[in-house]
Amino acid sequence: MTNSRRSFLKTAAMATPAVLAAPYVKAQNAKITWRLQTYAGAALAEFVIRPAVDAFNKAANGEMEIQLYTADQLVPTGELFRAMQAGTIDAVQSDDDSMNSPVDIKVFGGYFPFASRYSLDVPTLFYEYGLAQIWDEAYSEVGVKWLSAGAWDPCNFATNKPITKLDDLKGLRVFTFPTAGQFLAQFGVVPVTIPFEDVPVAMQTGEIDAIAWSGITEVHTSGWVDVTKYFLTNNVSGGWCGSFFANADRWKEVPPHLQTLWQMCMDSSHYKRLHWYWGGEARLRAEGGKLELTSIPDAEWKTVEDAAHVFWEEVAKQTPRTGKVVEILKKYNADMEKAGKPYRYG
Repeated sequence: MTNSRRSFLKTAAMATPAVLAAPYVKAQNAKITWRLQTYAGAALAEFVIRPAVDAFNKAANGEMEIQLYTADQLVPTGELFRAMQAGTIDAVQSDDDSMNSPVDIKVFGGYFPFASRYSLDVPTLFYEYGLAQIWDEAYSEVGVKWLSAGAWDPCNFATNKPITKLDDLKGLRVFTFPTAGQFLAQFGVVPVTIPFEDVPVAMQTGEIDAIAWSGITEVHTSGWVDVTKYFLTNNVSGGWCGSFFANADRWKEVPPHLQTLWQMCMDSSHYKRLHWYWGGEARLRAEGGKLELTSIPDAEWKTVEDAAHVFWEEVAKQTPRTGKVVEILKKYNADMEKAGKPYRYG
C-alpha cells in the first residue's frame, strides 16, 4: 500500500460522521427564498393571497420563505410574465391577460366575456372539464410552470353616473382588463390602461369615468367606493379567472414536500376567495353601502351576451388550442343550461 493511500485511509478513519456529512447537511438546510408578486394592490392582497403566503411560511418551518410583493411593486403588471420567465422574480399570482403572457390562451384569463356565470364555474372548468391540462401544456412551452387556477369576483361597472341602458356605456373611459376592454369597445366603451394604485386619482381627475375590474367587494376593499357613486348589477363575467405561476427552474428546485405544501396553500387561497367574494357581493348589495345600485334591463343586456358568443367564435379561429378552449366553454355552458336550477336560471 502506498504512503499516499495509507494517509488517505488514516484521515478518513479519524474523521467524524458529522464532518463527512457536513456539505450535504448544509445543502439540505439552505433556505429557499422566493419573490412572488401579485396583481393585487396592497389592501386587496391582504385578502386574496396574504393568508396563503403566511400559512406557507409558517408551515415550511424555515426551509422556504415566500416574500410577497403587491401590484407594480417590483415590476409593472404588464411585465410580470417576462420578469418571471427571466427569473427576476420567482412566482406570480395574476391572470394571463393582465400580465401579457405570450401564450395563445392568455385571452381567456381575467374576464373572458360570459365564460362563467358563477365563481364556482371557473375551478369546475379547470379541474372537471380539462382546462388545467391545456394551461399546463401552454406554459410548459415558454419556461413557466402553471400551478393552479381559481376564481375571484365578477366583472361589474362602478361609475360616477348612473347606467340604466346600454347607450349609457358610450364614451365611457373605463379601467378594465385587455380582453374585456376589447370586447366592450363595440358598445362605445373606451378602455384605459393605468397602474392599479393610480385608479382613485384617475377617477377624481376625470382621466377615467368608470371601473370594470371587479365586483362590489373589491370596489370597497380597494378604496374605490370613495371615488364612485353607482354600481351596475349586470356583469360581463361571473368570475375572474386567475392563476399561480412559477419560473420553471425555480419550481424544480423546490423539494416535493414543499411543492405539496404550496399546492395546499394555493387551494386554501382559492377556497377563501370563493366564500369571501360570494358573501361580500351579496352582503354589500343586500345591506347597502355608499354605492347606489343600477341595472340595465335583462332583455337589453342580452344584446351584450349575444355579442359575447360572436366574440367567442372569433377567438376560436386564432389557434387550434383557442378553438379547443372555446369548445369546452360551449360544452360546459350547454351542460349547465341543460342541468337547470340551481346551475342556471333561464
